[in-house]
Amino acid sequence: MYQSKLFTKTLKSPPKDAVSINHQLLTRAGFIKQLTSGIWSFLPLGWRVYKKLEKIVEKELDAIGSQEVFLPTLIPAELWRETGRWDTMDPPLFKCKDRHEKWFGLGSTHEEVITELSRFYINSYRDLPQALYQIQNKFRNETRPSGGLLRTKEFLMKDLYSFHQSEEDLRKFYQKVVKAYQKFFKVCKLETVLVEAHSGSIGGNKSQEFMVFSETGEDKILYCPRCGWGTNIEKAPDEEKCPKCFSKLEKKNAIEIGHVFELGALYSEKMSAFFVDQKGKRKPLIMGCYGIGLPRLLATIVEVHHDQDGIIWPLRVAPFEYHLLSFKKDKEANRIYRLLTSYGKEVLFDERDLSPGEKLKDADLIGIPKRLIISQKTGKMIEYKERGNKKTKLIKIKDLMKFFNINF
Repeated sequence: MYQSKLFTKTLKSPPKDAVSINHQLLTRAGFIKQLTSGIWSFLPLGWRVYKKLEKIVEKELDAIGSQEVFLPTLIPAELWRETGRWDTMDPPLFKCKDRHEKWFGLGSTHEEVITELSRFYINSYRDLPQALYQIQNKFRNETRPSGGLLRTKEFLMKDLYSFHQSEEDLRKFYQKVVKAYQKFFKVCKLETVLVEAHSGSIGGNKSQEFMVFSETGEDKILYCPRCGWGTNIEKAPDEEKCPKCFSKLEKKNAIEIGHVFELGALYSEKMSAFFVDQKGKRKPLIMGCYGIGLPRLLATIVEVHHDQDGIIWPLRVAPFEYHLLSFKKDKEANRIYRLLTSYGKEVLFDERDLSPGEKLKDADLIGIPKRLIISQKTGKMIEYKERGNKKTKLIKIKDLMKFFNINF
């Protein structure tokens, strides 16, 4: 991608209302733009990062036997009323009527819709277990959207739902999801702790949250540095000692990036989603649900991986692998750009008519992991530098393909 053609512009200063790091850096670097409070547009750079997160999470969920679906955003009020959540959701539902005066709620979560599907297609123990996931817009009527992409009214979410014969089978799959999530977050270069959590409007027998320690985090958790046990403070506000090893608990700020629930028969009993077991007995489906807000995850990566100059993207989720900067007008930089892209390398080529200082500032702000510089100073060499690392390396242009493990 030629940077002169990229649909974005960097900003010298963040918006006045930008308090969180991700809000400041993602808007300044041209990844996102706010339309109104809690509602964001993803620009090409931001969407490239988002799509990489999406592909990685899809790979991990497919690996544990999940199948992808796509469910409606408009959910009839009758379904919400079956579970009693039409008037009790927190945050409240966005509600609307069609021209026939029929009420709908915009999906903030999809337990009702997925349970409606399961009661139609799952009839016997032979149909179990099942695991279905989707990646789709969600709408939550937040009172005070804040923190850039951390708390919004509209966002993209990966939600997975599983169906089982027994609580034991649910627990086994629940642990598979936990491990898949841990692998996913590791790729994103995020260290997480799994803590006990309040189930809120989702409900169920048990829930846990994946937390990332962060001073900007809205959640407060109690954490045991000795054995790793933790809980959201809203779940156990008076805990002082770890219930597992009796060590003193530490209070920390954190960002929630994933939430997993053992729902049990909560929704299946309310919505009459039953199956017939091996003995011919009619039983309610046992369910689990598991969510990751992908824009929130993107924001958390920025909250963790940045310095005073800008973002430092982990390689697997960066918008591009290489940022090629040319400080002189000749054909050499363009030739290298075409050569790298012809071998499948993701390259953002800054060929703009700007000063070296302006280009370097933008490069630091955008945060692409690997930087290549061609200038009069480097001559027949190219300067290589990794974002966040002060060390540079000069590579002979003729040895460039060997350095990048490209075989002719």
